Amino acid sequence: MKKINKKVVVAMSGGVDSSVAAALLKKEGYDVIGVFMQFWFPSGEKYGENRCCSLKSWHEAQAVAKVLAIPIHKVNFGRQFKKFIVDEFLAEYAGGRTPNPCVNCNKFIKFDLLLKYARTVFGADYLATGHYASISSSRRKPGSRVSKNKSLINSKMVFSLRRAKDKTKDQSYFLYNLTQSQLKYLLFPLGDYTKDEVRKLAKKFKLPVYDKKDSQEVCFVSTTVNDFLKKYLKLKAGDIITIFSSPCLKGRCPKGGGVLKQNYFKTSPFPLLKTRRGGYRVIGRHQGLPLYTLGQRSGIGLSGGPWYVASFNHKKNQLIVTKNQKKSNIFQKELKLTKANWIFDEPRFPLSCEAQIRYYAKPAKCVVNKQNGLRVKFVAPQRAIMPGQSVVFYKNNELLGGGIIM
Repeated sequence: MKKINKKVVVAMSGGVDSSVAAALLKKEGYDVIGVFMQFWFPSGEKYGENRCCSLKSWHEAQAVAKVLAIPIHKVNFGRQFKKFIVDEFLAEYAGGRTPNPCVNCNKFIKFDLLLKYARTVFGADYLATGHYASISSSRRKPGSRVSKNKSLINSKMVFSLRRAKDKTKDQSYFLYNLTQSQLKYLLFPLGDYTKDEVRKLAKKFKLPVYDKKDSQEVCFVSTTVNDFLKKYLKLKAGDIITIFSSPCLKGRCPKGGGVLKQNYFKTSPFPLLKTRRGGYRVIGRHQGLPLYTLGQRSGIGLSGGPWYVASFNHKKNQLIVTKNQKKSNIFQKELKLTKANWIFDEPRFPLSCEAQIRYYAKPAKCVVNKQNGLRVKFVAPQRAIMPGQSVVFYKNNELLGGGIIM
């Protein structure tokens, strides 16, 4: 094996992906150092409730490092994780938005704090993780337009971020905040492998975690998100209503107000309430608006359904539901976004591309315009566009950028 005179810090969580990433880099001849990050976990609970950094995970990461004959260190980012990830997570839910903590963790912890730590403390040339995504580089073409991106002004190389080979495991969606100045120091060794291939490699390398299950949930939530929100937020119960007549039908819908004209059973046990804006029936009680999300069907606690969460009236603390989701705010063709980041440079508008409004959502054709901010118009209506989530833009599997849905 030819020695590569480059030092790389690998973020090792004790999982199969980061372990194989370390093994592949060691095999290629890099000088590999493992780093295990200690994050925040709920107070009053035993050590390691955070699944990303439990005591068991630390021991598993140590076992892998021993097999690979590489050093491994633990760094504590608990205080920063609490501030930038957990507190923000709770604040967003309290404000009626649905955040994505994995996006923020990548932005503020892994590819900011950890990257700086790897470069300064360990003197590493690169930081590597087990993300399923691909980085490629090319020389800037002579005569290319002047960039507004400061990190590109004097750069001879341009880095691009693409979807991974395994489209079912691709994690590029969570990485749209990466910059040119960060990408040149990053390695994603798993970008050209499928999950099945990674597990086979783990077994081939005799890594003790080759059959460890993948973690799917929010790492700092030990049970369910709703249980976590009930513990840390002051939730206020309120009415669940269904609107049978609404000014929204004529384009005069108040922010957070009604959504759908419906004719409901005259024998309803709930009284019909009339206002200047229309009429509605109170058909139940909710346990706190942050516990519900747009388009939700199960867990609302109503009979005679199916019922769908159609909107929220935060001013009156009302949860608005409907039986006809296709004629409600659940399906929309447009959105606005903020806090945009472009991997290369801000594109020319209008931009025709594909957009993904959630990690598990299918990419949808759209046009992005810059008119009083960034606006996205989809070719076909999208289900449950939720403020606080990320919208990420792609063209031919290349990630262009993204932002937060308003």
